[in-house]
Amino acid sequence: MITSNKQQSNEEGIETNLRPKNFEEYVGQENAKKNLKVLIEAAKKRKESIDHVLIFGPPGLGKTTLAHIIAGEMGAGIKITSGPAIERVGDLGSILTNLNDGDVLFVDEIHRLNKTVEEVLYPAMEDGKLDIILGKGPSARTIQLDLPKFTIIGATTRLGMLSAPLRNRFGALLRLNFYDEKEIQKIIQRSAKILKTKINNPGCEMVAACSRKTPRIANRLLKRVRDFSEISEVEEANQEIVKKSLEILEIDELGLEPVDREILRMMIEKFDGGPVGVQTIAAAISEEVQTIEDVYEPFLLQIGMLERTSRGRKVTRRAYDHLKIPLSE
Repeated sequence: MITSNKQQSNEEGIETNLRPKNFEEYVGQENAKKNLKVLIEAAKKRKESIDHVLIFGPPGLGKTTLAHIIAGEMGAGIKITSGPAIERVGDLGSILTNLNDGDVLFVDEIHRLNKTVEEVLYPAMEDGKLDIILGKGPSARTIQLDLPKFTIIGATTRLGMLSAPLRNRFGALLRLNFYDEKEIQKIIQRSAKILKTKINNPGCEMVAACSRKTPRIANRLLKRVRDFSEISEVEEANQEIVKKSLEILEIDELGLEPVDREILRMMIEKFDGGPVGVQTIAAAISEEVQTIEDVYEPFLLQIGMLERTSRGRKVTRRAYDHLKIPLSE
């Protein structure tokens, strides 16, 4: 239920190595970093744990990385779990009672916490108390355990799904935004050094342009470019190598993947460009609504391929141009 950084596969080990260890290495998200630095310095000065922190934004922007950096800056241990993994109150009790003073508990996908578990978490976050019910029926009684001082860092891609009582118990709410291409290029250059691979500036720019403004995707593409370079026995990845790698992955020059193009084509060919409801889109391409809303839609909205209206999603002129489909009058 709780995972440790020491128990990872080779691929996960690479991901850990690519993860920035401090704020200096962490590229972008300047507002979030500024707020966190103040929060951490003030807590250190008072010799207290920092307030509970909620980090939200699209997947792959660095929520888990920030949690590790916060723990590192505080000199605290970090335990990692996720909302769906905490199924019962007993699971939460086991996690909380095994924390040490000052520890950070990182809860990914915190919006998916069980309602009963969430209600037990309230007094734990506010007062450092854990209420446990012993027995059932009329003979049931409640005992209260004192917990060590700890900080919860919650991460979510869907802030609106958090209940107001849980959201209000976080002392700091931080939104992570999509990165610009210059920031992504810096991340790729740093990752290339760690992976001991070479990529020239034009190749780096091409990978950045296709990375959907997301560091996780940039690192994934860089690793595939590295693989292709090694197979091709090329010492330095250039535009040609990057282009071939992206063609194999079916990723175009804007970073659109097959599902992105399928969504846009389906809306144009079957619904005349929209407006179309997200549930209709999901049914038409046999995909989960949540996957469309969390993975595909944010990027398509960000680059101006889709727009939201009161009646549903609508394809923009830019999408027609990109797919080379004539815009019907």
